[in-house]
Amino acid sequence: MSNITTKHGPAAELSEPTAQAHCRFCGAVLQDVFVDLGLSPLANNYVPAERLAAGEMFFPLKVYVCRHCLLVQLEVFETPENIFSDYAYFSSYSDSWLEHARRYSENVIERFKISGDSFVVEIASNDGYLLRNFTALNIPVLGVEPAANVAEAAVAQGIPTLVRFFGSDLAGELVRSRRPADLIIGNNVLAHVPQLNDFVAGLKRLLNAQGVITMEFPHLLRLMESNQFDTIYHEHFSYFSFFAVRRVFAAHELTIFDVDELPTHGGSLRIYAGHAGDSSKSCTARVTDLEARESALGLDRLDGYAGFAPRVIDTKSRLLSFLVEARREGKRVAAYGAAAKGNTLLNYCGVRTDFIEYVVDRSPEKQGKYLPGTRIPIREPDHVRDTRPDYLLILPWNIKDEVMKQMSYIRSWGGKFVVPIPEVTVY
Repeated sequence: MSNITTKHGPAAELSEPTAQAHCRFCGAVLQDVFVDLGLSPLANNYVPAERLAAGEMFFPLKVYVCRHCLLVQLEVFETPENIFSDYAYFSSYSDSWLEHARRYSENVIERFKISGDSFVVEIASNDGYLLRNFTALNIPVLGVEPAANVAEAAVAQGIPTLVRFFGSDLAGELVRSRRPADLIIGNNVLAHVPQLNDFVAGLKRLLNAQGVITMEFPHLLRLMESNQFDTIYHEHFSYFSFFAVRRVFAAHELTIFDVDELPTHGGSLRIYAGHAGDSSKSCTARVTDLEARESALGLDRLDGYAGFAPRVIDTKSRLLSFLVEARREGKRVAAYGAAAKGNTLLNYCGVRTDFIEYVVDRSPEKQGKYLPGTRIPIREPDHVRDTRPDYLLILPWNIKDEVMKQMSYIRSWGGKFVVPIPEVTVY
């Protein structure tokens, strides 16, 4: 065990991995476990009805922190091709996310003077939900999306989309066949990349001399502060502090010159980066302020990562206590949102149809299937009105306000909403 001591006295210990794993950024042997969530299936592998009698693969959901570069990360147990080539998540089914994309597009177009003479590339462009804000203004775009089924929806909307995984080789192809990009966008993709150095090298290679990269990803600081362990799943290979992401980009001669702290996904960062030699961009105070805040909280040293795991166990206990008591009282519980984070939560807590009868979701791609691991059936939202449960557990708690507005009619029969993170709360 690593005996870690802070200036406040002994800290909780970080346990050591049982087999050697190596950091995907610096290559060092990973020696410390940040949190261990046991075994879990791939969070987006929804089970069709015809496969209910078949088995599923479960993989360790164990998160390491590299003591050399402090990148928090998972090992790779399944290839990106098997995870992302046929994907169940369509961004357009979240109204709040569409509004988030619209506001971002307006701001970045104005700030960086993006016009019809520019070239915009979005990596992991999903169903075209964001790039359509650019094409509406006749700005040339290209989406790069590895999931063919999702890319098809983007093409149907007139969004040019390349069905590929992004990396340095593809960046070179795009520069040769098209041109360097003036704006490269990546929303919730950086964490999904196992070959992190190749990916960031590709950003460098594709970017125009005075171009801008914007990347959004969940902020590790917020994950830790709000106990958001359910945002950990196999599709998320890395969990970034601002300290760590600056170090990664700097290693590839990219400078992060600005950062926004966003409420999305429970607390995210949007970083703005350019070439290290680009003198047209000056570093904002937000960069130095956030770096100082993370340092004050210990994210620039190993002992700052201790103590998270016990809080995770406590949340599990609280949720199970709530569900057991609801069952004893004869209350019926359903869930809203067949989200990946919900699958981590339910599998870690061992919750199945003995406690939650079904989950509803707006996406037709998920309806009629079953959650991975727990095999809880996925229904359309109107099923709640038909069955009138006493509690509706909101699994995508990051959009709880949107969900509570959509489903407010449950209050007509005395129904209540339950949010599990950061702690079990009944509304």
